[in-house]
Amino acid sequence: MKIQEAKPIQFSGNIDIQPTVFPILFAISFSHLLNDTIQSIIPSIYPQLKESFSLNFVQVGLITLTFQMAASLLQPLVGMYTDKKPQPFSLAIGMTFTLTGLVMLAYVTSFSGVLISVGLIGVGSSVFHPEASKVAYMAAGPRRGLAQSIFQVGGNAGSAIGPLLAAFIILPLGRHSISWFSIIALLAIFVLWRVGIWYSASYLQINRRTKRAIIPHHLPKSKIVLSIIILLLLIFSKFFYMTGISSYFTFYVMDRFGVSVQQSQLYLFIFLAAVAIGTVAGGPIGDRIGRKYVIWVSILGVAPFSLVLPYASLLWTGILIFIIGLILASAFSSILVYAQELLPGKIGMVSGLFFGFAFGMGGIGSALLGKLADITSIEYVYKVCSFLPLIGLFTGFLPNLKQQEV
Repeated sequence: MKIQEAKPIQFSGNIDIQPTVFPILFAISFSHLLNDTIQSIIPSIYPQLKESFSLNFVQVGLITLTFQMAASLLQPLVGMYTDKKPQPFSLAIGMTFTLTGLVMLAYVTSFSGVLISVGLIGVGSSVFHPEASKVAYMAAGPRRGLAQSIFQVGGNAGSAIGPLLAAFIILPLGRHSISWFSIIALLAIFVLWRVGIWYSASYLQINRRTKRAIIPHHLPKSKIVLSIIILLLLIFSKFFYMTGISSYFTFYVMDRFGVSVQQSQLYLFIFLAAVAIGTVAGGPIGDRIGRKYVIWVSILGVAPFSLVLPYASLLWTGILIFIIGLILASAFSSILVYAQELLPGKIGMVSGLFFGFAFGMGGIGSALLGKLADITSIEYVYKVCSFLPLIGLFTGFLPNLKQQEV
């Protein structure tokens, strides 16, 4: 993979802006696909792990909690550290943790071993996401929303592919076949090492141009803090709901409609594929019409469909879950870029904070929803979750940022 540094575009006023570096965006998106394919294997094999280790729903939730906590707590720290001291090859190094955890998961013989394995995969993720998001920002040029969408769609595509690979490879062949996916991790290490070479050569030059090209928003500190809190509330709403789908939707359709494990994976694929499609649109639309409006539609717009979902037939469940994934997916790219524009000098920290908070909310949500499912029923969980998108009403308190590249 040969990557050349693009020449800057000259603008009036002696300001030049680095153009969008699409080879890097596609490389980091492909790496995100590989990374999240590995990650999505974990919830996809929950039914198999539940049977193999005689787990209850609380223990299933603890697996997700362990992974999400390992993947979330370190992310803001990684982002803050690399904002001050860039680490171009940390992406490839972080993927080695994922590789180690993946191989361990194929052969562990205890529940504690499962937790250690998914924890190592989570550590790899905690390094990957803030640094990869920063690379996407560096390569974005004037198209930040588009860049984040390209980056995010790779991850969403990987999340959609993982359940299919689990359904057609791991479930029929057994848990040891997880070790075959080490090939994916090795490929990701190679690609990320090449990205690291570009990162090392381009960081200082692009960082200087980006700072000169930004028009500050001049919001008071109190307004910035309030906006960050609102954005985190929206992340809570989005990822608490999404973890209810990704962690327990297979159990839901099996319990309510009596479908097989493999059929349930196909319904999860419908949701995750819709998420991948929706992600493509959110960032570019936000670049054109404003990120606040995209956030409005993508969070609050899900509510009518989520409220109907627990009462739908199997056919309508498939249709509704596609619509929900399509609309909800457009939120994260716009939320992340909006936050980066609020704090333009702290890209790594902001990326780590929001990715970390998203993963953390997913982990806590999985554990709490698992406990609720044990106490009540899996159908009741989806009735409770159906109200979460109404939190999108808080979007009305966000300021309209006019910050753009010159």
